[in-house]
Amino acid sequence: MVAPLSSWPWENLGIFKYVLYGPLVANGLYSLYEEGNIVNNWCLHIVLISLLRVGIHTCWSSYSTMLFLTRNRQILQQGVDFKQIDMEFDWDNFLLLQALISSMVIYLFPWLGNLPLWNTKGFIAVLILHVGVAEPLFYVLHRFFHTDYFFTHYHSLHHSSPVPQPFTAGNGTVLEQLALSLVIGAPILGTSLLGYGSTAMIFCYVLIFDFLRCLGHCNVEIFPHRLFEAIPIFRYLLYTPTYHTLHHTEKGTNFCLFMPLFDAIGNTLHKNSWDLQKEISLNSGKRGKVPDFVFLAHVVDVTSSMHASFVSRFFASRPFVTKLSLLPQWPIAFIVMLLMWGRSKTFLYSFYNLRGWLHQTWVVPRFGFQYFLPFAREGINKHIEDAILRADKLGVKVISLAALNKNEALNGGGTLFVEKHPNLRVRVVHGNTLTAAVILNEIPKDVKEVFLTGATSKLGRAIALYLCRRKVRVLMLTLSAERFEKIQKEAPADCQNYLVQVTKYQAARNCKTWIVGKWITPREQSWAPSGTHFHQFVVPPILAFRRDCTYGDLAAMRLPDDVQGLGNCEYTMDRGVVHACHAGGVVHHLEGWTHHEVGALDVDRIDLVWEAALKHGLKPVSALK
Repeated sequence: MVAPLSSWPWENLGIFKYVLYGPLVANGLYSLYEEGNIVNNWCLHIVLISLLRVGIHTCWSSYSTMLFLTRNRQILQQGVDFKQIDMEFDWDNFLLLQALISSMVIYLFPWLGNLPLWNTKGFIAVLILHVGVAEPLFYVLHRFFHTDYFFTHYHSLHHSSPVPQPFTAGNGTVLEQLALSLVIGAPILGTSLLGYGSTAMIFCYVLIFDFLRCLGHCNVEIFPHRLFEAIPIFRYLLYTPTYHTLHHTEKGTNFCLFMPLFDAIGNTLHKNSWDLQKEISLNSGKRGKVPDFVFLAHVVDVTSSMHASFVSRFFASRPFVTKLSLLPQWPIAFIVMLLMWGRSKTFLYSFYNLRGWLHQTWVVPRFGFQYFLPFAREGINKHIEDAILRADKLGVKVISLAALNKNEALNGGGTLFVEKHPNLRVRVVHGNTLTAAVILNEIPKDVKEVFLTGATSKLGRAIALYLCRRKVRVLMLTLSAERFEKIQKEAPADCQNYLVQVTKYQAARNCKTWIVGKWITPREQSWAPSGTHFHQFVVPPILAFRRDCTYGDLAAMRLPDDVQGLGNCEYTMDRGVVHACHAGGVVHHLEGWTHHEVGALDVDRIDLVWEAALKHGLKPVSALK
């Protein structure tokens, strides 16, 4: 049986819980219309405070997930996974609860709705009451919630987040949030009863309270240790993120709200609190742990750039889809794009751990359309080259190139960098061998004929040669007889007649297996017979125009089950699924192969790479739309 006040009464409402703010908004707008005075319009004030509090938590969350700024200052060196993100999805329940409580208090004590805008004495009074009432009250209640029964039924949810985050601060049960409401409300109500209350005091106290709560849960040590060495008493007046993180890892210590003084008085202060804070502070200026594998990604377009964990980790934890709610943010993302144009380095985007190996994703600060601008190619290659040299200097074992970063016209599938720097220790991998393997293993064994566009590309060539060896007839769409004949001569003599050059889409009107490596229009798709399946390795994916046909997703694989700390989806891929070129780099690293995988694909290695991927627990993903 569920303990009373352990679950939220509106938890089944989903996003419709925000309708409960409706009476406050309606009452506030009506009062504003009737009286034209917003100073004493406490219905709107409550809604505004709630919005500002959401902003504080969101900004702190964004900061803590900006790994390119915070990686070396992180206290717990592990990623926030999907389970924690889902568990903290309704972190803002406490804001709704406190908004409802506030409205009831003002209804019972109407005079609280007529406070002056400013009263300097109120700030002094609320500070005294915070230290004298809120801090010791929270300390006592917090220790109470750590007793066996109350921890199990009420407080364990808050502690179930492996990595403290700003949203963790709000994640809790009804009873503990009622207790927290008492803590935050006591100084405010006390100051008002003393006659020193004001609107500004309430806004400032509540927002600073949330700011400090988020600070303690951010998992990023922001205080320099020299501050506490220069002013020793300061360590008892304000806690640090390290100090509070120790409470989450060793639950019997560091119970204070914001002031470690009360842990010192209660003899619950962790003895390593300041030594650990100093160690992390000192390490922040040093190079962090070197990744073993790096996936060098790029931004697809302006809209998809908002699918980043530091924009919204909840949005990033789900496959990307274009939403109308993104449109108001588009101008901001566009401005960021312009600012990124001049950025000279890649930035750390995400990381996860696989069998003790640290895998990171770095992002080239360029958008998809820029790769097709002739004047931008040299600069993009310079970015990629700098990333490879940086990885080589750090000691990275494998760096894998995302789709456009290995474009043939751009750098020959990575060949440019390997030839320019023959002594690279880091292995450069385009991952296309596994991409080819994924596509080929999606094709049913009984297929006798396929239609192939993009037939003379790196992937198209390898797919054609592999299939003709299986005695599958390949209709290769290309206008270049010279390029076709060159590929045909690579096939075994007894298989060359299975490769057939075609120059028009009409040639495939009786073929139900299309492999698309070059973007095709709805009109070109119309030549496919009913029941056709479109396999594809084209970026961006083709439009699913035909309802009487099926469309495969881009080649992808699911990472092994033992991956840890993965909390964002790779573009449109499902959770735990990555593009095949990413997975190809992972396999290259796990196998310990010492060769570069650049340029033309070695057809003889397709089956070898596929078997290696399956051996390491990667799983094929085949989806129909």
